[in-house]
Amino acid sequence: MNRLAQFLQYSTKVFALKGLLRSVREGRVEPKVPLLPLALCLVLGVVTRISSYLDLAQQTKDRRRWRHLCGLKAPVQHEIFGYATERMDPEDWRQNQARVAKELKRNKRLESAKIKGLLFVSIDANEHFASFSRTCPCCCQRQVAVTGSDGRKVKVIQFYHRYVFAHLSGPQVNLVLDIEPLRPGEEECAAALRLLGRLRRIYGPRFFDGISADAWYAKGPFFQVIDKLGWLWIAVLKREDMEIYQEALQLSRGQKPGAAFRDRPRDRQVQLWEVKDLRFSDGYTKNQPVLVVISEERWTQRRVVGGQKCVKLQQSRWIWVACEALGAYLAEVIYEGGHRRWGIENKAFNELTQYYHLEHCYHHDPTSMLVQMLILIFGFALFSAFALQIGRAHV
Repeated sequence: MNRLAQFLQYSTKVFALKGLLRSVREGRVEPKVPLLPLALCLVLGVVTRISSYLDLAQQTKDRRRWRHLCGLKAPVQHEIFGYATERMDPEDWRQNQARVAKELKRNKRLESAKIKGLLFVSIDANEHFASFSRTCPCCCQRQVAVTGSDGRKVKVIQFYHRYVFAHLSGPQVNLVLDIEPLRPGEEECAAALRLLGRLRRIYGPRFFDGISADAWYAKGPFFQVIDKLGWLWIAVLKREDMEIYQEALQLSRGQKPGAAFRDRPRDRQVQLWEVKDLRFSDGYTKNQPVLVVISEERWTQRRVVGGQKCVKLQQSRWIWVACEALGAYLAEVIYEGGHRRWGIENKAFNELTQYYHLEHCYHHDPTSMLVQMLILIFGFALFSAFALQIGRAHV
């Protein structure tokens, strides 16, 4: 059976794909191409890694098999994809993504991502598109130094779009739950909090247990909102000028590590120190203590330089701040949860950029761009589940 047909059969059987696509609303009046085959064509474009609406339209023209699978009666002009996505409701695609994620959880496909029974979602932002000339009302702006024709550095305005991602990762899990665009002049944490509020509304408070974030989000007001939303949290602590950073180092200095072990998946020797009952900052609840975990990691790096094999010992230090409730768990949970955040870089951003054209703008309209990004994570979730099923079938 053709792999694409096999994917459609699997997605229809497990996730009721066509039923999900029928739930998508649009604002076209008397459309020449019905919504269902058009939406199915957009999803298959993600699965087959097609890089533009022009190439997608060419598929509908050159491949009768493609038209048959999508239910298209005739080729589709590329302008129709942009026109249709401008008029779709992003909320419908978010709801469909949630239905896929909830089905994966019911089928126990998210178990490998759990750490001692806890499921952590990583939060981080990624730039989608940047230009010095193309702009829209929702573009963010920044000044960038460029070299002019006379060789001098000049500052010019650059327009860009950036999204905050919520991602679940594990040995067998690579799932983006939702995304939220940054608004012009907005700080990243504001978009992240808007995203988290919607995650709680769509997924409920118990779909996952905690948030793992980069040092950018290590701010008292951000942690307070996560506390109110009812989730645990872990964040990288990097700012050496913060009192809690220096206090944790001082209290752990000269102490024996609370845990020492070999991290086999990462191939490194690890020592952990845990410091409890610390105060984070004035922006966080004054009577609410937090804890800090310090990780000293050592490993051997083998490289070939000038035809010669070189062995070099490497070491690094990681510091994480975590909510008080995680003090009931071993420090290893914070270590794993903190490092699990790298999944959003390695599995989401890198893979989606290299193979799924994450940073390509199909059509520069705010709604169309957001809808296409949501279709991207929707198709990626379906294909990831299908690929895992195929891999199990061949074991």
